[in-house]
Amino acid sequence: MIGYITLGTNDIERAARFYDPLLAEIGAKRFMETETFIAWNTSPQAPALSVIKPFDGNAATVGNGVMVALAMESRDKVDALYRKAIELGAKDEGAPGPRGDNFYAGYFRDPDGNKLNAFFMG
Repeated sequence: MIGYITLGTNDIERAARFYDPLLAEIGAKRFMETETFIAWNTSPQAPALSVIKPFDGNAATVGNGVMVALAMESRDKVDALYRKAIELGAKDEGAPGPRGDNFYAGYFRDPDGNKLNAFFMG
């Protein structure tokens, strides 16, 4: 159902330095980019994540209550992606752990303040 998610950034180069190695952890790579936009995915059929400098020229801001959830194949992969995010300068928003029955997740904010999580169901 979801084709892609776009997050705003005020510094496309900083965002690239964060997302290139972070998303490489889950096998994603760049498939589209311009001077103000970069998109990554794991295959042409998979949903994509992108960053963009706002079209209107105003500063990118964080949406209150907005979060991007990245599906992982195991708890170990949740842990690895969370660790990579923190290593790359992400801010902790909740270390990986169980969140109720059959849901395991770790939460972080990228350098622009966008909230993401890595999760595993099962």
